[in-house]
Amino acid sequence: MSLDKILAISGKPGLYELKAQTKAGFLAESLVDGKKLSVGMRHNVSVLNEIAIYTYSEEVPLKQIFNNIKEKENGGESISHKVPKVELEKYFSEILPEYDEDRVYASDMKKVIQWYNLLHKRGIVNFDAAVVAASEEE
Repeated sequence: MSLDKILAISGKPGLYELKAQTKAGFLAESLVDGKKLSVGMRHNVSVLNEIAIYTYSEEVPLKQIFNNIKEKENGGESISHKVPKVELEKYFSEILPEYDEDRVYASDMKKVIQWYNLLHKRGIVNFDAAVVAASEEE
């Protein structure tokens, strides 16, 4: 499964897999507990494949950050998203040294790490497939 089928829905915890499109929105399944959810147009939805993190020179796609974490952790899980802010910032500077400290908040770092760990637990760790698919489309 590639990141273009994984969704973050505002106001809803965790991540969701896009299952089907409906007349009023779409059907998604939680990666946390497997529950299905009907999502209407009133929800703010982000596709992980389209999310990027600011650096001082460019925006780095989330899939590249996930690959950086995967490389740093030798394919394993990353640190907990519940560690203190200082540890989060230190860890993030190791995986993305040029991140823009004024525009990337601790809450953003927590989400990235939490999402990576959730995807890792679900066995979704082939982020390169998503990178290749995206570059072939261009």
